[in-house]
Amino acid sequence: MGDVLAGIHATWEFDTDSVLIRFERGIRTPRLFQSLRERRIPYAALSSVTLTPGKRGTVVLHAVPRPGADPLLEAAAGQLKEGIDPYRLVLPVERETLAGYYADELRALLGSEAALPAERFLVTAPEAPLHFKAYDGRAGFDGSLVSFRWFWTGASSAKWKAGDQTFPVAELGGIEWRSPEAFEGYLRLVPHGAVADHEVGGPEPVPGTGQPSVGRVQPDQDPAAVVFGLGYGPVHESLPFAAAVLESVRRTQPAPVANAPVAVGARRDPADIAERMRHLGDLHQAGLVTDAEYSAKKAELLAEL
Repeated sequence: MGDVLAGIHATWEFDTDSVLIRFERGIRTPRLFQSLRERRIPYAALSSVTLTPGKRGTVVLHAVPRPGADPLLEAAAGQLKEGIDPYRLVLPVERETLAGYYADELRALLGSEAALPAERFLVTAPEAPLHFKAYDGRAGFDGSLVSFRWFWTGASSAKWKAGDQTFPVAELGGIEWRSPEAFEGYLRLVPHGAVADHEVGGPEPVPGTGQPSVGRVQPDQDPAAVVFGLGYGPVHESLPFAAAVLESVRRTQPAPVANAPVAVGARRDPADIAERMRHLGDLHQAGLVTDAEYSAKKAELLAEL
């Protein structure tokens, strides 16, 4: 499209195959946006586009990414508050017509793959080296190694006994990030073969409890985790860090073998299929997938059961 749409806190620059989001700097701009600075989002990474009324005379253009396309959102695992969602562009209501034009243009660029989760990350992760101060230690990442250096005033005796830790990315299976704005925030590194609370993207609490679904060593006792406290491990520092580690972990894992034979009787996880069908149905109901595309993709998903 080659155009620019300036909103509150960010400007979107539209290219032929992607949109470059440049975040404004200033005391009113969320600190996560300032930390990210700018992000290039391929249109192939998007699943849908919406335009809705905002607060106090504004409208919100929201480009919704495909599940699995952005390491930042995969690490966040649904914990980002609406006000710091980097895919929301808030504009004065006077620009609603212009925003509607760009929303239609973006929708026209979405292909049939928009209905499906991405098989790999399509959005670039924050670049290493990265570091931040947690409550009980300092976390560092140089692109291949994650290090935890414990603080005398915050670390538990279990962590002091274990000593400072260094984790090669090649030995990790994923990460868990619990927002420091929630109760008992933390960043935990998950080794290969271990069971994460929610695979590799982040914790999934038991509905109605706010507690992790899989009980393990508490983060303050786990040498593979750093915990957050007031002013320690804020979102704008710890989340980009977690996203960068997660992207490196996924990149170093062996790629699946193409055209590998499927074992007789093998089936995909029914819960995963159900989630993908629900997402497909939402896109169909929103008019982003035609009836023919919906029927074809639904048949493919049912065939995987």
